[in-house]
Amino acid sequence: MQKNKIGIIYGGKSTEHEVSVISANSVINNLNKDKYEIYNIFIDKNNNWYDKSNGEDKKIEDINNFLKNLDVVFPVLHGLYGEDGTIQGMLELLGIPYVGCKVLASSIAMDKVYTKIIFDRAGIKQANYVYIKKVKNKYIYINKNFNEEILELEDICKRVESKINYPMFVKPSNSGSSVGINKAKNSEKLKEYIEYAAQFDNKILIEENIIGKEIECSILGNEDVKASVLGEIKSAEEFYSFDAKYKNKESKTIIPATLSQELTEKVRHLAVKAFKAIDGKGFSRVDFFVNEETNDIYINEINTIPGFTEISMYPKLWEASGLKYSELLDELIKLAME
Repeated sequence: MQKNKIGIIYGGKSTEHEVSVISANSVINNLNKDKYEIYNIFIDKNNNWYDKSNGEDKKIEDINNFLKNLDVVFPVLHGLYGEDGTIQGMLELLGIPYVGCKVLASSIAMDKVYTKIIFDRAGIKQANYVYIKKVKNKYIYINKNFNEEILELEDICKRVESKINYPMFVKPSNSGSSVGINKAKNSEKLKEYIEYAAQFDNKILIEENIIGKEIECSILGNEDVKASVLGEIKSAEEFYSFDAKYKNKESKTIIPATLSQELTEKVRHLAVKAFKAIDGKGFSRVDFFVNEETNDIYINEINTIPGFTEISMYPKLWEASGLKYSELLDELIKLAME
């Protein structure tokens, strides 16, 4: 049987470089070696590309021709320059099938502000938010109609406080794995965290704190889209920060989530709707907050290249749904080659 040549691209320039490496190693270890000829493609933080397929770092000089020899590519790149449509656009130009969402869905889902605009239009409930920008040391308040107003940071904070109650979350618009996110409980911390988030992106999102269970759903498919069983996050810290996700072993996941059947089906339906609203393809993980007292379901975000480590929710949810890790990879590759 002729093996399909598959390139696993990982690493990259984003703040999630290390998580990407762990995810990719997990994918490579679980791919069926009888079906695939695996090309191990590593991008370092300086954007140098290496072929590590034979256990050695061989620098790739002609990236385009190297990629054109492959049957399919699986970008296991989290965050900017990998999950935001950039690598997807490159693969589109080269005419190479690839796993996951296309350019439009990737770029929308990477930018939290624009994801919110799409979800607003789709009528999917979410946390109240304020959108600001920092450009050349000036802060800009942007209202719902995209009118811009340059304000001092103190005045930005007052404007935010008039619209959202404490505590509130401050997030870079383009970031993942909770990098750059903080929970502000007063005006002093709000100011500090806005300045901190601006180190990661010039667009900053400030959201109200939603009380509810943290629920995640894995999505699989192109047109015939399926939703997995649900998972529930029990963070060991005040919120599911980078450290809580990857360093604190007290953080736990519960599969299936402890929700009523009715709420479970509503969440699964909304996960598929959100995926289709951004024109998703292949796979994504959709995150929610669910308040069981009010039965309100709030979408938090959608991840178009979710973590693929052994402890990551995306493969674990499909395994709980009856699809083993290696079978899930087969399905993702099949969807890419469609």
